[in-house]
Amino acid sequence: MSTDIQNKQIDALNDITKVLIDSKQGYEKAYEMVDDNFSLKPQFLHRAQERGQLIDRFQSQVRTLGGEPQKDGGVLGEAHRGWMQFTSLFQKDQKAALEAIDDGEDYLAEQVEQRLKRDDIHGEVRTLLTKAHQSARNGECFAEALTD
Repeated sequence: MSTDIQNKQIDALNDITKVLIDSKQGYEKAYEMVDDNFSLKPQFLHRAQERGQLIDRFQSQVRTLGGEPQKDGGVLGEAHRGWMQFTSLFQKDQKAALEAIDDGEDYLAEQVEQRLKRDDIHGEVRTLLTKAHQSARNGECFAEALTD
């Protein structure tokens, strides 16, 4: 594999890792802000843990390719987490919180789709991106089913 393709794969993985970190932190925030008796609390924790596992796999693959893995979320994620903090003022309004999660999942899926369309993404990198896309779509279905 050429160095140029390798660097593009590392960049793609790190770009999505930022969004995965944001997503994980969003689910952790949702978990923290809801009451213990809220029926979806375990789902928020499960989804945060699932994102953590994806992050680990993405970071590991970046190291395998010889790169330095992304360890922080992105600016848009900070805005998304700000929205989650805002919605915490309205803890009774679970629909607003779930809509914020749905928006975050849609953003993650769109970002992954952009990378999957590229010709220089293949092998294990494509496999990981596909897993991230599936996870985002599952999260989107989870949030949408509860807001309809």
